[in-house]
Amino acid sequence: MRITEAARVLGMSARMLRYRERLGLVPRVRTTSRWSGRLVEDPSGHRRYSEEDVATIAFATELEERYDVSPVALAFALRAFAEPAVGAAVRDLGERLGRLPSPAARASEIDKERALRWLGRSGVLPPPPRRRQSGT
Repeated sequence: MRITEAARVLGMSARMLRYRERLGLVPRVRTTSRWSGRLVEDPSGHRRYSEEDVATIAFATELEERYDVSPVALAFALRAFAEPAVGAAVRDLGERLGRLPSPAARASEIDKERALRWLGRSGVLPPPPRRRQSGT
């Protein structure tokens, strides 16, 4: 489907859809689909949106609404996941702000958990309760 139809299905303007594409929140264009051989860009060079593309864009807007973030914030989050240096810088900021545990705090939690397990096995303390496995 062309941009005007995709925008109508998504309940947004074609301009907003183009904006989301510039942010990287729209699946990339493939000249022809590797999987089905269908054309996703017509001969005049206009973008064609598949049903899967529209579903992906709808999922992105659902995430924005659910977590009350802007399209720009969601695009940056994707960048932080995709680029390790960006993710590391964001983690460093989170640690400096006290919103994420520092590596030392994470290490001390691991040490504490190991000590409690050892004390439980040695009989000094009762063993810690076993964690339930998901799906069982």
